[in-house]
Amino acid sequence: MRFFVVSSVFHYLGPAFAVLLFARVEPVGVAVLRIWSAALVFALWRRFRWDRTVVAWGVVLAGMNVSFYMAIARLPLGTVAAIEFLPVVGLAALGARTPRNVVALLAVVGGVYALVDVRLEGEPLGFVLAFLNAALFAFYIVLAHRSAQRSGAIGGLGAAMAAAAVLTAPGLVVAGPALTDPLLLAAGAGVGICSSVIPYVCDQLAMARLARETYALMVALLPATAVVIGVIVLRQVPSAVEALGVAFVIFGVALHSGRTESLKEKAWNTHDSAAQG
Repeated sequence: MRFFVVSSVFHYLGPAFAVLLFARVEPVGVAVLRIWSAALVFALWRRFRWDRTVVAWGVVLAGMNVSFYMAIARLPLGTVAAIEFLPVVGLAALGARTPRNVVALLAVVGGVYALVDVRLEGEPLGFVLAFLNAALFAFYIVLAHRSAQRSGAIGGLGAAMAAAAVLTAPGLVVAGPALTDPLLLAAGAGVGICSSVIPYVCDQLAMARLARETYALMVALLPATAVVIGVIVLRQVPSAVEALGVAFVIFGVALHSGRTESLKEKAWNTHDSAAQG
């Protein structure tokens, strides 16, 4: 749980700072800086582990990061984050086998619906990009969780990021202004560490401990986190309806989390009793 909390904070803290860079560097350029700086950190830190899952993961990371940055350049961070969650509902639904989990899932879906601006204000292209990012994010969860179950998971993450860096290499042309400005380059590297190193590593640590369905529902916490960070960093103040949506999301996650912890405790007590007997 603690790994996921850290991931949820940094997942949108880095992008919030990235928005502040858009005045100097194009969104695609900032996304490329994020990917390349993260790939360099992993190259210095871990030995890469390659397989077909990792290559597919790299393709998803490249498309997900670029579409996400192009979306938040056009729409509020909280709105993009809410849309990002929608395809994940299907993954979370796989674990909704009890009345409590069903209620938790419905609460989360209701909260996300409230967070999404159903009036579709803003540029239509922004919503197309946001939904593309959402679809890729669902694939990210599947591939990342598969990698997390193996040994050397962080090495696989590093290899996936390296693959994403190769795929986005043409975007270095767009990132040109930052490559010649030490301050912008450092800011881009900071975004990469905050957005792709810390949260993705924490994702791997969390996924190694959680079922994919449980992790998918916990991801619902991200829109709420995005709204809070949007207020603090970008001054994107939510409406009363959006605030209510945040409350529903937190309630749903807490309800499901409580059920998960209860089952773990029961399983542990059963195991302990069997050992004593």
